[in-house]
Amino acid sequence: MKNVLLFAFWFVVGLIALFLAIVLGDSGAWYLAWVLGTVMMILIAVTGTVILEAETPDHD
Repeated sequence: MKNVLLFAFWFVVGLIALFLAIVLGDSGAWYLAWVLGTVMMILIAVTGTVILEAETPDHD
């Protein structure tokens, strides 16, 4: 049952991606770059924060 649900989930994701590719047309690449860039900025900021917090000594 788990495999069927997983297949259905990825099938729906594929349909949404196909729909967006058709609707966005030539602008699709720009939106993809924008989304990936935003995600990367967030991940880099979070990683930097975690590293700084790990290096900072605790004050009791």
